[in-house]
Amino acid sequence: MRTRIRVRHVLVAATAAAALLLAGCSTSGTGSSSAGDPSAEPKAGRSLAQVQDAGELVVATEGTYRPFSYHADGSGDLTGYDVEVITAVAQKLGVKVKFQETQWDAIFAGLDAGRFDVIANQVSINAEREKKYEFSTPYSVSPGAVIVRDDSDITSLADLKGKTTAQSLTSNWYEVAQKAGANVEQVEGWAQAIELLKQQRVDATVNDKLTFLDAKKNGETDGLKIAADTDDVSKSAVALRQGSDTLTEAIDTALAELKADGTLAKLGEKYFGEDISG
Repeated sequence: MRTRIRVRHVLVAATAAAALLLAGCSTSGTGSSSAGDPSAEPKAGRSLAQVQDAGELVVATEGTYRPFSYHADGSGDLTGYDVEVITAVAQKLGVKVKFQETQWDAIFAGLDAGRFDVIANQVSINAEREKKYEFSTPYSVSPGAVIVRDDSDITSLADLKGKTTAQSLTSNWYEVAQKAGANVEQVEGWAQAIELLKQQRVDATVNDKLTFLDAKKNGETDGLKIAADTDDVSKSAVALRQGSDTLTEAIDTALAELKADGTLAKLGEKYFGEDISG
């Protein structure tokens, strides 16, 4: 499983374009073993019984990562796809949800230190993280996408050979485009990539599909389309400390119920215009 290198979603002047570059979901690191002492052993896992006895599920999230975890304009309330998903999960568990907003660079250290029970912040599942943490079943699944202008004749990743793409050098999409034979022009993020694409200064950009869907919902992709999906797929899930078996199982059951009753599909439609739960 690939890991996305994420650049946070930021508003950009007149276009309000978002820089969700990869990452979505999440960075490639796993975080230090504890908040203040990297050599300290992580805290024991959290059980379902402990969470239910406490009456609350303590959840780490950034609160600055639109549209997954952010503060709504006007009300300032914490909202987003991940926020609503984990809130619905907590309701299924019969407890309240308590959010602790935490910067991404410290979020795994806080989990290790026992400051919260789980992380709900588009954490991509990868082999490195699976060695150290437990994960729920994924609640968002996103392939990469080849994004082009509406009039483009590019219809596949292979068609990028000899074409020019706009990519951030800090993302794994740079490597994907390069391996496809594209001539890569370096950009700082999503907003700059689609601006060059609209200006016909590049032929395409390879990026996360969720980034495109979010931008499309906000009216930022007029004149652009997805030509093809890539083989790379990112799966994001709730992250827990090892030893949280009963809590992980309960979250899996809750997610299955939320998928079966259409809740996950409705949340996907709300934030991205389609079901992203896989």
